Amino acid sequence: MISVPQSKSSRWVIELIVISCLVILYGPLLYHWVWDGWVNKNISIQHEYFSHGVLGIPLAFKLCWDKRQTWHRLNDSYHWSGIACLALAFVFYASGVMDAINLSFPLMLTGLLLCLKGPAGLKLMLFPLVLIIFSTPTQLPYLIEPYILPLQRFIATVAGTILHGLGYDVEVNNIYLSMNQQLVEVAPHCAGLKMLFTSLYMGLVLTYWTGIYRSRLRTGIFFVGIILISVIGNILRNTILTFFHGNSMKEAFHWLHESWGGDIYSMIMLGSLVLVVNAIQSHVPLKLATAKVHTDGNQSLKQAPPVDF
Repeated sequence: MISVPQSKSSRWVIELIVISCLVILYGPLLYHWVWDGWVNKNISIQHEYFSHGVLGIPLAFKLCWDKRQTWHRLNDSYHWSGIACLALAFVFYASGVMDAINLSFPLMLTGLLLCLKGPAGLKLMLFPLVLIIFSTPTQLPYLIEPYILPLQRFIATVAGTILHGLGYDVEVNNIYLSMNQQLVEVAPHCAGLKMLFTSLYMGLVLTYWTGIYRSRLRTGIFFVGIILISVIGNILRNTILTFFHGNSMKEAFHWLHESWGGDIYSMIMLGSLVLVVNAIQSHVPLKLATAKVHTDGNQSLKQAPPVDF
């Protein structure tokens, strides 16, 4: 790592040039992510899995802005790995492959942080960078989907059991539910994979916002709770969808499946995360208490006196 002393005016000029280049290179890309992919949903289902970036990316920019004073107090320094990240980002950007172009954005940011402020700058902006990385659309959901087939079967089985317990004639075949000769498929998207992505992302934000990341116990319980809420929520959602579809309630099915009813359901699930994190802060200790026995090297452990009969 090499320290590079600079005057205040030259530092501002360099940062202005860097920001301008980022806007020129990645402004259209971010517009494509948000407007075409997440708002109008015209790219792909896999792209929609990262729709939490609508909130996450602006939040990352806000956190960077809030840290600007600390950023300016850091010494200007250069680290060689920053050049490697920048070179790889340019290669990805020029490749013409959409996933590579997407990944070039967090790579470019990482390289700039290392080139401008070194490891200290990367450490300062690490959490905003993580928010951007996890908002970057890739084919990761497509790669994961084949491995969640057991979850799809589990949700279909439990949903069928609930409806059967309520007195409805429901047949379950693998990931399919049949009710009144109407077939419903528990697809990966319907199994809650997208909602799980969003819940984990918002959980990450809440752990940072509330500070519970300082406790491994609280963090572990919180993320287990996120997974449980996601699974239970999607079991109930698929149960309701099967009921609507099986009873030919097409408008209600469309409302919950593809319209704003699904958005309300998702917001309720995300809102429950706030209740969970508040409960954890109130009732879960920072760490488990462990009993320690202190002994001297020359003394044996004290034992209770024997009981005389």
